[in-house]
Amino acid sequence: MRRNLVVGNWKMKINHQSAQELVDGLIAGMPAVDADIAVCPPFLYIPEVSQRLANTSISWGAQNVATHIEGAYTGEIAAVMLKDFNCKYAIVGHSERRANYADTDITVAQRFQQAIDAGIIPVLAIGELLEDREQGRTFDVVAKQLNAVIDFAGIDSFQNAVIAYEPVWAIGTGKTASAEQAQEVHLYIRQLLAEKNQQIAENMQILYGGSVKPQNAEALFAMPDIDGALVGGDSLSADSFLKIYSSFQK
Repeated sequence: MRRNLVVGNWKMKINHQSAQELVDGLIAGMPAVDADIAVCPPFLYIPEVSQRLANTSISWGAQNVATHIEGAYTGEIAAVMLKDFNCKYAIVGHSERRANYADTDITVAQRFQQAIDAGIIPVLAIGELLEDREQGRTFDVVAKQLNAVIDFAGIDSFQNAVIAYEPVWAIGTGKTASAEQAQEVHLYIRQLLAEKNQQIAENMQILYGGSVKPQNAEALFAMPDIDGALVGGDSLSADSFLKIYSSFQK
């Protein structure tokens, strides 16, 4: 049985004080929900966040990971460095990285592999642009992005991975794919995985991302192939984030 999971991506929208307050709010308000929860702060705040969350049920991770294990890569953070602070997760392939920092399918696959090699669970983000959806290319885009990682890292590596389907047109726009639209793509992803390995497909946590809010989380989580959410803006409020997390109970 797949466990549900909600991951908060804080992006670059927080400072030292607000990070402390957010973590304290999450700890104080944690409901008794039988599901997994994690937050991904900016690199700079991972050491303190990890200390504050130690011995709680909240895990933590990073928003990216370098393509190499070490070397002369100024400004990069290696997976083994993140492992020093017990990061459980690392987001790879987020559309903002693909669009703004020239991440390609190959570099995303390299980041995925680095996380796997360090014992970190990669949260592989995939999803289409609005023009792709309007032109009926959603499945083609999703398959291309996912197969690039499978071809590079091997299907067996997905035993220790999470996939996040994030339609780019719904990220930070206030627009959300309907629960039915999201389910359609999640099912397609699971079927694509099943062609390679049925057991991995059945066990894969596939999250939805894209303007997830307390108001739409329950409907999304009711879908059979949606196992949780990768949450952006609403993860910056302890109250909103925990309401999304609590939607697993309903």
